[in-house]
Amino acid sequence: MIRKLLSTGFILISAIFLLTSCRQSPRLFVGGFTEREGEKAMAVFEFKPASGKLKYVFASDVGPSPSWFCYSGTTDLFYIANEVMEFNGQFGGGLSTFRYDEENSGFEKVNEMLIPYGGPCYISMSADSGYLFIANYPNGSIAVVRLDESGLPEMITDTILYDREQPDRSHAHMILHDPAGRHVYVTDLGLDRIVAYDFNSMTGKLKQLENGITTLPQGSGPRHFTFNSDGKRLYVINELGSTMMVFAVEEGQELRLLQTLPAMKGGIASNNYCAEVRISGDGRFLYGSNRGENNIATFKILPDGLLEPAGHSSCGGDWPRNFVIDPSGRYLISGNQKSDKITVFRINRSDGLAEKAVDSAQVRMPACLKFYK
Repeated sequence: MIRKLLSTGFILISAIFLLTSCRQSPRLFVGGFTEREGEKAMAVFEFKPASGKLKYVFASDVGPSPSWFCYSGTTDLFYIANEVMEFNGQFGGGLSTFRYDEENSGFEKVNEMLIPYGGPCYISMSADSGYLFIANYPNGSIAVVRLDESGLPEMITDTILYDREQPDRSHAHMILHDPAGRHVYVTDLGLDRIVAYDFNSMTGKLKQLENGITTLPQGSGPRHFTFNSDGKRLYVINELGSTMMVFAVEEGQELRLLQTLPAMKGGIASNNYCAEVRISGDGRFLYGSNRGENNIATFKILPDGLLEPAGHSSCGGDWPRNFVIDPSGRYLISGNQKSDKITVFRINRSDGLAEKAVDSAQVRMPACLKFYK
């Protein structure tokens, strides 16, 4: 009798484990650009780490051109930057908040907010999850949005317009806290610079650090960046110069340029526009995408944080605006905007190259790819 009960218990536990494992497959969320009202521009896929296969789950209308987004696992809220110049009939960009319902495979709109100056292209959360940081591309500005206790956007606490005399010169492209949550960094593609701030979480205000502006060579066009795990190295990909830069983050958070390497395999930089940069989960490799050459550049990260070119891989389509590495670290998924396609590549663990395509899916103008449970 005891043996029978133990056997039955084992079967039940195994079944529960299998069901839980199925539910725990990470989901890939893909946002993109829209051309018509009502388009379902947020696609959701279940991802199978064992095979690298994608399973389409659903798509949803989350407002016009959801080109970037972030997510709070605490509240199950998605914060979506609607990259438009007019939102609900008013001049400005959009911030749309949706509650994600995994069980019923859907998004429920819970909040909307107009963002000054328009064209928000990047959104991230503050280190304490109490604020949102937004970068606006067309007129070169940033905004800070306070969240209430339930996680809903409450009010704009700060805005900065970088060049009031010639607002079209500045193009803020990314805004993000450092790993320690001490300072906030902004890349300005138009003014060829990186700006560092202190952030006051009581007032929601940004204060530029002393010597907080790092100027890059003219025509570089800094776009996206990423830190290594300890925050001592900052890697910046330059859209216009098609280069990868390595900075040392000095005491006081000043930046010192250590290295500049070409991101392209060959050709003319004016025909290429770099986009995304990411570090592998094990911290051994750095990746950058080339729009034009249509490939993914791979660099080996050396013990001192400097880079060594490792090679280039196909992106599996046209115009790799964004890409992401899956939570297992075994696959790279490229979002190819002009070919309306995302492609999954298996990563060679020895040299870091994304060398074998294992799956793909059609997605309209993919612009932002992120994994969440």
